[in-house]
Amino acid sequence: MSGTSLDGVDAAIIQTDGERLTAFAGNAFEPYTTDEREAVIGATHDALAWDGDGERPSSFAEVDALVADIHIRTARRLLDLCPHTVSLIGFHGQTVLHRPARALSVQLGDAFAIARALGIAVIAGMRQADLDAGGEGAPIAPLYHRALARWAKTDGAVCFLNVGGVANLTYIGEDESIMACDTGPGNGLIDLMLQDRGLARYDEDGRFSAQGTVDPAVLKALFASPYFTRQGPRSLDRYDFPLAPLANLSAQDAAATLVAFTADAVGLAADRLPTRPVSWFVCGGGRHNPSLMRAFEERLGDCRSIDAIGLNGDFIEAEAMAFLAARSARGLALTLPETTGAPAPICGGVRFDP
Repeated sequence: MSGTSLDGVDAAIIQTDGERLTAFAGNAFEPYTTDEREAVIGATHDALAWDGDGERPSSFAEVDALVADIHIRTARRLLDLCPHTVSLIGFHGQTVLHRPARALSVQLGDAFAIARALGIAVIAGMRQADLDAGGEGAPIAPLYHRALARWAKTDGAVCFLNVGGVANLTYIGEDESIMACDTGPGNGLIDLMLQDRGLARYDEDGRFSAQGTVDPAVLKALFASPYFTRQGPRSLDRYDFPLAPLANLSAQDAAATLVAFTADAVGLAADRLPTRPVSWFVCGGGRHNPSLMRAFEERLGDCRSIDAIGLNGDFIEAEAMAFLAARSARGLALTLPETTGAPAPICGGVRFDP
């Protein structure tokens, strides 16, 4: 799994039948090199300019190969450490564009090349069937979150909050009912703001946001996006929110305002849930930012890193891809009307044999 934070590739091995989790068998992370990251960013900018009209940008072919190569390297390193036989790989690819209203979501990476290199069947393209059916194609991990709730034997209604480039939540009711949506930005806007100013790749340890003050007028301008008037399920592209309202703020005040934006957007989504969750479990890179975690706790109540229940919050999305691959192989649904707005449970994914 390589998310829109563009830091690198997460890989994980789990034992599952697509319904139950029976073992976690290891994980690995491979960072993008500077050149690899710049190539992916370039393809992302090309995708935004293209927006699905006309021929695909020429940069996509190069990045298809690049993304496959780093996934192969990461998987080989993990497989060398794993004593178990791996029967199936779930491959998400690198998202460069998400336009659900047009049934378009572009993930780059050559799944067939991965299957051939590793000698293991690969399931990829897990979003497209949902999009073709009229769903948002995202979020895609909620059924895995429900499996995690069962594994952890959580009490009462809980929420899993994934904070990557975009933030999304999965609500699991006490009766195992499920709801999900993208809530708004995750780390993405803070990262982009700091990168655009040449200051840092991300807000490490919250050092920018902790020194800043929230600007109420700018925060209000950010919430003027029509996205926040839409009912869920709903989904986002990382680049759906502009940075222009922050132009006159210091980096510290901009970061603090964006932390408030992320947390308040989650809070707005939480206000629409059927019941108040007993606990929130945060996964993804955002849980490493103390400013964000404080803001979540102030807005949401009991909010802690998913690591507190014995899981590794850096690899939940990678594990989810393996879980969904197992479901796809068995013809089980990957998405539900309650998670993506599709008209029925949808089984997606395309199998690539070596």
